[in-house]
Amino acid sequence: MNKRTKSSRLRGSRTHGWGTKKHRGAGNRGGRGMAGSGKRADQKKPSIVKEYGYKNYFGKHGFSRPQKIIEKIKTINVCDLFFDTRDVNLDQLGIGKLLGKGKPPKGYNVKVGACSRSAKEKLEKAGGSITLLEDGTD
Repeated sequence: MNKRTKSSRLRGSRTHGWGTKKHRGAGNRGGRGMAGSGKRADQKKPSIVKEYGYKNYFGKHGFSRPQKIIEKIKTINVCDLFFDTRDVNLDQLGIGKLLGKGKPPKGYNVKVGACSRSAKEKLEKAGGSITLLEDGTD
């Protein structure tokens, strides 16, 4: 018989079948460290005030500054180039970089801000060319 262990059956149950307090793994201390120091343990408050100072210890302070959102460069692979004309300006289409995955369907003459080495090699092998609008081949 394949019986699951008790601990695996009680995963996510918060108390693991022991209720509260006595089996939290910290003896009869009521938690570890500063657990509950500002909430239910009034006896700890005087010692905290004495050691850390009342103003800065309890409660929330300040705020979290929202982080800047970094713009991602839009990319396209060589295998995804399907255009009617041979001359393609990817910069006007909002694509910043040409990558070298797959085989190009035809030899395109591409204008782009940046491209990978493999993309340049593959397009030139297919009979096309790449013109970099800005400085940047990696």
